[in-house]
Amino acid sequence: LGTRLKLGGSVQEGIAKYYEAIAADQRYAPAYYNLGVVYSEMGQYEAALQFYDKAVALRPLYAEAHCNMGVIYKNCGDLHSAIACYERCLAVAPNFTIARNNMAIALTDLGTKVKLEGDISAGVAHYKRALLFNSHYADAMYNLGVAYGEMLKFDMAVVMYELALHFNPQCAEACNNLGVIYKDRDNLDKAVECYQKALRIKPSFSQSLNNLGVVYTVQGKMDLALNMIQAAILANPAYAEAYNNLGVLHRDAGNIPAAIEAYQQCLAIDPDSRNAGQNRLLAMNYIHEGLDDSLFVAHRDWGERFSRLFPRFSSWPNSCRPERRLVVGYISPDYFTHSVSYFIEAPLTYHDPNVVKVVVYSAVVKADGKTSRFKEMVQSKGGVWRDIFGVDERRVAAMVREDGVDILVELTGHTANNRLGVMACKAAPIQATWIGYPNTTGLRAIDYRVTDALADPPSNKQRHVEELVRLPGCFLCYTPSSEAGPVCPSPAVANGFVTFGSFNNLAKITPAVVRLWARILLAVPGSRLMLKCKPFTCASISQQLMAQLEAQGVSPLRVDLLPLVLLNHDHMQSYALMDISLDTFPYAGTTTTCESLFMGVPCVTMGGRVHANNVGVSLLTNMGLPNLVARNEDEYVAIATQLASDIPQLASLRASMRPRMLSSRLCDGPAFTRDLEATYRSLWRRHCLDHASSSPAAAEARTRGAAGAAGAGGSAAAGAAAAAGVDGGGGSGGVGVTGVASVDAASGGAGAAAGADVDGAAGAGPSGGGGAAAGGSLREGVARGLGGSRGEARDSKGGRAGSKKQGEGGIMVGAAGEGELRKGGKSAAGGGKAAAGGGGGGVGGGCTRTAEGVSEAMATVGSREAPVEDSRGGGSSSRRGEGAPGLDRPGGSEGPAAVSTADGGSDSGGNGNRHTAAGTDTLSAGLR
Repeated sequence: LGTRLKLGGSVQEGIAKYYEAIAADQRYAPAYYNLGVVYSEMGQYEAALQFYDKAVALRPLYAEAHCNMGVIYKNCGDLHSAIACYERCLAVAPNFTIARNNMAIALTDLGTKVKLEGDISAGVAHYKRALLFNSHYADAMYNLGVAYGEMLKFDMAVVMYELALHFNPQCAEACNNLGVIYKDRDNLDKAVECYQKALRIKPSFSQSLNNLGVVYTVQGKMDLALNMIQAAILANPAYAEAYNNLGVLHRDAGNIPAAIEAYQQCLAIDPDSRNAGQNRLLAMNYIHEGLDDSLFVAHRDWGERFSRLFPRFSSWPNSCRPERRLVVGYISPDYFTHSVSYFIEAPLTYHDPNVVKVVVYSAVVKADGKTSRFKEMVQSKGGVWRDIFGVDERRVAAMVREDGVDILVELTGHTANNRLGVMACKAAPIQATWIGYPNTTGLRAIDYRVTDALADPPSNKQRHVEELVRLPGCFLCYTPSSEAGPVCPSPAVANGFVTFGSFNNLAKITPAVVRLWARILLAVPGSRLMLKCKPFTCASISQQLMAQLEAQGVSPLRVDLLPLVLLNHDHMQSYALMDISLDTFPYAGTTTTCESLFMGVPCVTMGGRVHANNVGVSLLTNMGLPNLVARNEDEYVAIATQLASDIPQLASLRASMRPRMLSSRLCDGPAFTRDLEATYRSLWRRHCLDHASSSPAAAEARTRGAAGAAGAGGSAAAGAAAAAGVDGGGGSGGVGVTGVASVDAASGGAGAAAGADVDGAAGAGPSGGGGAAAGGSLREGVARGLGGSRGEARDSKGGRAGSKKQGEGGIMVGAAGEGELRKGGKSAAGGGKAAAGGGGGGVGGGCTRTAEGVSEAMATVGSREAPVEDSRGGGSSSRRGEGAPGLDRPGGSEGPAAVSTADGGSDSGGNGNRHTAAGTDTLSAGLR
């Protein structure tokens, strides 16, 4: 009667009848069970559990009660208790299909939970166990694919995604994530096929729309890419990473203001977006001329926000002996045929293993022959090579400490796949940034930025959070490509006209650059302009640039726009078509300038107020060609036109260019590395002095006045350093510490070693003297504070494909016997999404960088809410054991409880939760 009243809508009357049944027979388990079902449906889980507990206490083999208790625990987030209930249920009824399905759901949820907590292996184990209970459960297969992707076991991930699609052909997320893997493997056609299949299943699937746009970007189909990414935003206006990718598209098309606006739209939705935050900073360099501090403020603010995401070490176990062998770590994703590799090769080759032990932390996404050569080179000299691709940045920071690194140098800045999170942890006592980025990182955990006096003149007002360390000569040493081939004769000799050119990326070719180049073409009759970069595969982008030049009076017939050349040899030989290279501004070329000079093509550059302006100034001056450096636009035009006016002289200059470069400081790897080592030594001595000055021994020495320790001419600080055991030479003043302001502590106070200039300090301090030689204090201008881009096309996954947890998903069952209510509680949608890791530097994607240093796509992952279907118990009628309707009469025997099937439920787990998170491609920003 209670069941009939309940099913007829009279819930309270039904409850009253169940209580009457209990009053009549306090050991009547079905009444307690039915009260549990009713209270569970009403959301009164505590009451429901109490009645289920009473039911199983009276009837320990009550499988349905154990099952429904499991559903409640799962819906309340207590997965372990839920699983325990399902285990008790299945111990009683091993073939209870609903309970087996519910167990698979709970184990899949638990797998996702522990995986998100960082234990991927445990997550995999739970997913596998789920399949033991429901071998057709597509969601467990899908989540195994996600986990295997995060573990970089992509072959296994593919198998799991394909199995998930076999058992659930409508799983658009599996199609999408297969596309991410195929894209990372450079099988772009297959990736497009997967994304299009996902969109046939879900036409408004924003992740697949976005990802298809990323593949089109990689293929140079910029118009199609723009359409797809705009469609992704239309489908999901809150899709932050799609705005980031829109920004990269605008940047690739040379529209920097629009790119910055798109990045800001992304950040308005997701203020912590690593991809957009760093892409925005990089983009600002393309147009910032150093007229104000806005670029510095943007970097500083980003650094402060980013630093809060990471723990920070404040002490290190490294021995502070100034003259011992140093352990220097280099961390970068660019140990392959990439722009940075041409400048890090010399130190890796020429570091003296008796002076420096090298530890390389390689985050390379796709290794090549150069990667293998670098690794063999480092290991052959007693160094250490650690592959950290896919390793959490906090774990890498711990590795750095375990390796005893004294000086950690990052080579990437805000370009793709950077590991600035490691630097934010302050993993080493001394940290520096070098080569890969033309500006401050904004991270106060980085102590120094390595540069030179031409790229960053002391007179410049550009601000940094790091202290500038100026190497003697140039801050770069170029190792030419072995695939470059010979220098070809000047094409002007055969053509009878001069060809100007640039192979810099389109983002650097600003409207101001176009106007200046047009002036040169108009001043040199018959001359031509040749530009080469990836976006010129897109007709609309080529037409836009042609229109800009035509507006300045240059006929399109005088301009050749070439697409990207994939092979390095072919790229280098493309310089054979060019007579004079024109540098860009305010963001000058670096690798392209060196390539041009090595291939015999003189490059005209123009200095400015910031480092990005002045890289060409440093390169050309150190090669002995300061006459190619302009101070303003008029000089730039004059230098270019003068070179073009004398073709025989131009041909002679071309023939002499490579020998001149190879014999210059710019390519002197051994000398450069000795200077670099001397600078590292100076910084280390400074650290040791700082450490000694703050040590307990130093404090005690200061308390006693340090009279005897300092010697006749020494300072109290020097005495404290001596008391603390800082090595020093035997200078005339007693100890060999030069003075509190000096970096150097050896040889009686040699100042900045080998001419290294730390913010104004110069040369060597006088023997036993106190401070840096004329040039200012080595501490002058210290800015050391303590405290998801290459950004190019990047798939927005911070692991490869993420998993998502979805609310309630068990199937409640009702027992069909003795008047029990055979209706299960429904599963409501809900639950939180799995966090997707960050970018840029992200795990698991394939990056391809062009000869210009532009990076493309690195797969990252977002998350998606999957629909949760209601899971209900089956039929509504109650029946007695013998099949007759109605309640048991007093004294009647209990028949077996019939198992109800769930609406839509099956062994395939159709009613279960799907922990889905579709992989999302995220574009991030690029280097030079």
